[in-house]
This record gives sequence, C-alpha cells and structure tokens, in this order.
Amino acid sequence: MNDKNNFPDNLIEEIDAIKSKFPSDKSKSAIIESLLIIQHHNNGYLNEDLISSLADFLNVTKIDVYEVATFYSMFNLKPVGKNIISVCTNVSCMLRKSDDMVSYIEKKLKIKVGESTKDNKFYLKNEMECLAACNGAPMMQINHINYENLTYDKIDKILDEINND
Repeated sequence: MNDKNNFPDNLIEEIDAIKSKFPSDKSKSAIIESLLIIQHHNNGYLNEDLISSLADFLNVTKIDVYEVATFYSMFNLKPVGKNIISVCTNVSCMLRKSDDMVSYIEKKLKIKVGESTKDNKFYLKNEMECLAACNGAPMMQINHINYENLTYDKIDKILDEINND
C-alpha cells in the first residue's frame, strides 16, 4: 500500500496513467476508467472506502465519484459472483422472449435477479436495457462476452461450460 491512500502502488500507476490523458484541471474525466480498474482489482465490486479514496486521489468530491458509480450499470456496489450474467431486455430481445430466458436462468441457478449463487460462481445482474446485439436477440452477456440467439439448451450449455471451468 502507498502511504497517501488506500491503493497499492500498481493501481496508483494505472490511475496516474489514466489521469495523464486529461488536462490536470479535468480529473473528473478519469473517474469511469479508474473505477473500472479499482473494481477489477477488488473482486468485481466497489465500496465506500474505495470511492472515497478515488475522490481524494483525483482531488474531486466524493459525490462526483459516487454519482458515476451509481449511474452506470457496469459498476457493482456490493460483492457479486465471479461470472456476471446480464440479459438484454430491450424491445428486440423482449419480443424474442428474453423475459422467459431471465426466468429460466433464475430457476436453473436458484437465484433471483440481483443475487449471486451460494458458491459465488454466478451473479445475475439486473436486466440490461440494451447490450447492442439486436440482430442476435435474445442475447445475454457473461463477463462482457456476448451469447446470442439464446435457447434454453444453449443457456444450459453455456452455464454448464462456465461452471466446469
């Protein structure tokens, strides 16, 4: 750990590299990318201490960082399972039964949207408004990898394969 904040030196170097992309008086511009790095190094979620530390490090207010962390769906403010599942529920996917796919995943993993499995292997994130793959509806994303043209059998195969890794 570095004495001036709660981040290890390697994270400070990464955040400094992000900060260097922007004028010194525009450090708010580094919030999103910095939060992604911090979340990745904190087992997939952010907490109040990390948000406060980033605010101090970037010399912005805590609310500046908190607004970003709570606005964007890519940030998690509580511990989550290792494999993050997002199911698109926008119009194209909805018309192709994405709601049924969400229900199927809930039943298969024995969790509800917003929960992790008991073994913390999977986290079913809140349904996503759009994952930008309308031509492959219905679709889901697991750890930022798209799976399109879903069927129940395809979901079984994907989840079983990940579970056996």
